[in-house]
Amino acid sequence: MIGKVSRVPLRSVWKHEAYDLTRWLEENIDVLGEAVDITLTSPEREQNAGSFSVDLVAEDSSGEPVVVENQLGKTDHDHLGKLLTYMVSREAKTAIWVAAEPRPEHVKAVAWLNESTDSSFFLLKIEAIQIGDSPPAPLLTLVVGPSEEVKSAGNANKELAERQIVCKKFWARLLEEANRRSSLFAAISPGHSSWIATGAGMSGLSYNYAIRQHEAFIEFYIDRGKESGQENRQLLEILKRHKVQIEDTFGAELEWDASEGRRSCRIRYKVGDSGYRDEEQWDDLQRRMVDAMIRLESSISPFMSELRHGREA
Repeated sequence: MIGKVSRVPLRSVWKHEAYDLTRWLEENIDVLGEAVDITLTSPEREQNAGSFSVDLVAEDSSGEPVVVENQLGKTDHDHLGKLLTYMVSREAKTAIWVAAEPRPEHVKAVAWLNESTDSSFFLLKIEAIQIGDSPPAPLLTLVVGPSEEVKSAGNANKELAERQIVCKKFWARLLEEANRRSSLFAAISPGHSSWIATGAGMSGLSYNYAIRQHEAFIEFYIDRGKESGQENRQLLEILKRHKVQIEDTFGAELEWDASEGRRSCRIRYKVGDSGYRDEEQWDDLQRRMVDAMIRLESSISPFMSELRHGREA
């Protein structure tokens, strides 16, 4: 004969969070540890955290503190705030939040904390069940917790955000230098990308600054939007007829790029082996980038009318 599982009201098992549920978790810390796949030992109730008291503090296998906050009802902002406060106060890197009804917004908040910080947050749903007339038993279900994939995604997002901040700072300073010497980028604002562009006077043509960690480029970019890229290559060929004159005016050899399988074409010049990670070299690098862009625009602008007509002048 197979019995039927039924839910038991939590308040009939643990009448009070602090006196009953917290005490039970302290006495059965191994059950909590199994739910989060962490070996937990040395649990202590009502430990001081400034002027507050943590429901439960345990230790992981490395002896590091793990703070535990529990609720017999729905998760709320008050308990989430306490959990974060307790972590800071106890210098803990791991937190476990046990609640009867995790709200969706708090599930998202805990997932965000795992993705955005180096700490580990677990949110567990606690229930009481019984089979037939058996004594009630706890059921702890992991709702959300850390994972290597989440941490990796979080680290990638942080690296992207940091790169975007640095790039915007780089472009703001470069545009100050550029606008002192030319009006070519006067209407452009600094962005977060690794490049900024301004129109060359014909749809699909632009002058671009591009930056990498330790490299910098300026380029004349051609992309008229046709899938085949045939028109782009035709325009590049028109300019290549004047390659000697263009490079003489520019003062150096240029990279004429019409790679197979790529729709766009470009005429590019590598300015140097420093980039957005080399802030101590920004001033010199930006001066050289602006100087190169002025020379590139002066080299190509005489042939813009020819490009517009798509034939030799």
